[in-house]
Amino acid sequence: MAPARTFAQALADGVLVLDGGLSNQLETQGCDLTDALWSARLLADAPAQIGAAHAAYVRAGAEVLITSSYQATYEGFARWGLDGAATTALLRRSVTLAAEAGRGSGWVAASVGPYGAMLADGSEYRGRYGLSVRELERFHRPRVEALAAAGPDVLALETVPDADEAEALLRAVAGCGVPVWLSYTVAGGRTRAGQGLADAFAVAAGNDQVVAVGVNCCEPAEAAGALTVAAEATGKPGVVYPNSGERWDATARAWRGGTAFGPADAPGLAAAWETAGARLIGGCCRVGPGTIAALGGWRG
Repeated sequence: MAPARTFAQALADGVLVLDGGLSNQLETQGCDLTDALWSARLLADAPAQIGAAHAAYVRAGAEVLITSSYQATYEGFARWGLDGAATTALLRRSVTLAAEAGRGSGWVAASVGPYGAMLADGSEYRGRYGLSVRELERFHRPRVEALAAAGPDVLALETVPDADEAEALLRAVAGCGVPVWLSYTVAGGRTRAGQGLADAFAVAAGNDQVVAVGVNCCEPAEAAGALTVAAEATGKPGVVYPNSGERWDATARAWRGGTAFGPADAPGLAAAWETAGARLIGGCCRVGPGTIAALGGWRG
């Protein structure tokens, strides 16, 4: 992938540009993402489309590509008729596709989405699934192991709505040999489950495997404040990749509201996020290559 220096060393050297939303780019390419597996289904039946989406972000200047494994789980693929071995192969394919698109010069972040993503009912924006930390750890561990074995540069523990799930994820990745970043989805200055951010970020404090902490798939206006809290709670570099400012309607399976994070907004927002401690800056849902190119241009 992108050796010579470790991922943590790259963060110490300066800001890295992340990619944008994979699903919106796939839809731009004409892909149908209406089923419960969302973009993960394309790992099985249209992997070239995923590669093309990654390549679009590389052309836009992204230095870190996040894999298409956010909603890829053993349970989800089992409902689609795939056994464990086939699912493992698809999880590994997600890493390979990103690495190939980066042509060996970029970094690959293997996405580990929350339990709620597998439910495909918007639960990742609520948390509090009624499961214990131990049960959540058991859910996450098999795909963490499969993704780590594929050799990504970092695991992205992303769109985490709940500090309990963050604890479970950190237990699941312990000993896997791959660094991680921890990224909450937040609203109103709290986790989606309603916990205070200082306590939520504190679960990563003192954990050397965690190389960055921050937020993703939240409104852009939430990001700078959350990054400041994350830095104070952990002393670690920040990661930030909000969505466009629209809100997900799980019933209609559609995004609602206005756009607050586009190419024109990117330079000013990115400058504020860097000041707040961010060293990984990009976009999530509904943020496309044009905005990522503007982020790269801001950084120079």
